[in-house]
Amino acid sequence: MRRQEIESIFKKVKDGSLDVPEAMKKFRHAYFEDLRFAKVDTHRDIRRGFPEVIFCQNKTLSQIRKIAERMFAGSKFVMATKAGKEVYEVLKSLSPSAEYFESARIVIIGKNKKKASGKPVLVISAGTSDIPVAEEAAITAEILGARVDRLFDVGVAGLHRLLNHKEKILNAGIIIVVAGMDGVLPSLVGSLVDVPLIAVPTSVGYGSSFKGLSALLTMLNSCVPGIAVVNIDNGFGAGYFAGIMLKNKR
Repeated sequence: MRRQEIESIFKKVKDGSLDVPEAMKKFRHAYFEDLRFAKVDTHRDIRRGFPEVIFCQNKTLSQIRKIAERMFAGSKFVMATKAGKEVYEVLKSLSPSAEYFESARIVIIGKNKKKASGKPVLVISAGTSDIPVAEEAAITAEILGARVDRLFDVGVAGLHRLLNHKEKILNAGIIIVVAGMDGVLPSLVGSLVDVPLIAVPTSVGYGSSFKGLSALLTMLNSCVPGIAVVNIDNGFGAGYFAGIMLKNKR
């Protein structure tokens, strides 16, 4: 069931031409479309204000294309994460308007018209190697309507680099801090600000970082209040969470 059909049902209920029990029968099959290998959540935009997103890792190009075709038919917007150039080529064949953010590994078709006002989301990376995950967070937040500032390579190995941008940090409305290695940067930034901070551990680091587990545990064990932690390399989750918080501030 497409968004337009769902909105039409709501309109009929509101004007009295359709009663609630009949409307519920129509909605019975609105929640997803079964493609056998995937259950496409066609109702998520109505429930949550943003369509389902394609996580491309371990999916075949054929599967990605079929999911995207169904999603695009319903909302004219598709977002794919952890996407390589081959995914971009597939989605570009579906729509010439497809746009690829190479560093973030995100492909989108269409535009989200929602725009947030107020202070920006500031995305901070500890190192240059953390930028791909930081960009995934930044692009996701922008797609959800946020105004985003970036501050990269300001990790604790050179604290003066971070403190040189204190004004930008204090001007942010929400902060996302992305760090691998020891994962301590979110705690340091969190001790300076009075706004929500989302910490993102990355799999960047030497052997004893255990592919991001060390950074994750450091962030979870932070003594600084006001910090939320997402999973390893989950820049999308951080950007999405920031978008939800901005939406509820409006």
